[in-house]
Amino acid sequence: MRKLSWDEIERPAPEEIPTLPKHPVRLVVHNVRSIHNVGSMFRTSDAARIEHIHLTGFTGTPEHKDLHKTALGAQDAVEWSQHDEPRPLLRDLKDAGYTIAALEQTDHTQRPDAAPADAFPIALVVGNEVRGIEPDVLDAVDLALEIPQYGAKISLNVGVAYGIAVYDLIRRSRTLLGPPGDEDRTE
Repeated sequence: MRKLSWDEIERPAPEEIPTLPKHPVRLVVHNVRSIHNVGSMFRTSDAARIEHIHLTGFTGTPEHKDLHKTALGAQDAVEWSQHDEPRPLLRDLKDAGYTIAALEQTDHTQRPDAAPADAFPIALVVGNEVRGIEPDVLDAVDLALEIPQYGAKISLNVGVAYGIAVYDLIRRSRTLLGPPGDEDRTE
């Protein structure tokens, strides 16, 4: 085994990214205080090739120079938008056919890798590092997704949790529906 050099690793050119088909996942980041967590989610979103990131509430945007320390250029590869309030955005996404899913511990959750086929396309909502997703936002979701916890702590860092959940969702989507842009998708 040998480590690959940068030029041996297959990846699309930055100018190709906007034209490539995306996985049927959007991210809604609500009231996440740490700009480094937001930058991490941009980098993960680029790697996962999701459709869009919606930044809501007081979540910082790519205009913040410190986001670039963790996003490492991903802020230029992933489409994003900023919204003051999440509820109108969630209504618009639902009207556009998205299932609204909260990454939150509730009394009725399922694992991201068990999402049903009709959950796609999906908009995944993540919340504040300490308080999680606010009750009024949670009232607007269709389902709650939870990552199993096996240790003493009951939660993960929001950027880490998002990374686990989005890859579980993408694997599930590809298993059920095929790769994005696949013309022979089964419904």
